[in-house]
Amino acid sequence: MKAKWLLAGLCCISSSVFANWQLNNEESKLSFISIKATDVAEVHHFGQLSGSINDAGEAILEIDLNSVATNIDIRNERMKKELFQTGQFPKATYSVKLDPELLKKAAPGASIVTSLDGSLELHDVKKEVKAEVVINRVSDKQVVVSTLQPLVINAADFALKDGVMKLKDIAKLPSISISVPVTFNLTFDAK
Repeated sequence: MKAKWLLAGLCCISSSVFANWQLNNEESKLSFISIKATDVAEVHHFGQLSGSINDAGEAILEIDLNSVATNIDIRNERMKKELFQTGQFPKATYSVKLDPELLKKAAPGASIVTSLDGSLELHDVKKEVKAEVVINRVSDKQVVVSTLQPLVINAADFALKDGVMKLKDIAKLPSISISVPVTFNLTFDAK
């Protein structure tokens, strides 16, 4: 009899507690800030993101570098060609292993602050990148992962410094910072 009640109880638990999660590109954003000429800051973003979190807590975020959006078409093209070299390196990938219990234990409406020890692969270089994030369990069907503080990515760590210098020379600027703050707000929907 106990087994029958236990089975009935398990059936009542939302199947999305154990679901895989798919990134919702329309509701997600990854932005970065460039600083040129010493103190001119500009916000840019990538328009095409994809990703998932599986039952084991393996999360992946893929950034289509061809989708860089700076509000200036010629700068978009220069960044793709000179900085990211998207013909050879079309995407960046951030992968991380989450504790699968984080999502299973969080009730809808709950928020969890945690550190993610992930790996960023960009321009054929892989480097560990730690992210301080807030995970918001919006509902049984939706989770939002947001940066608690910006990640600072140094172009030199990913063999991009020469590309930054090319952009500086093309635009005839006195300087462009090789370190950029990056923020994200990623919405995942249960599959």
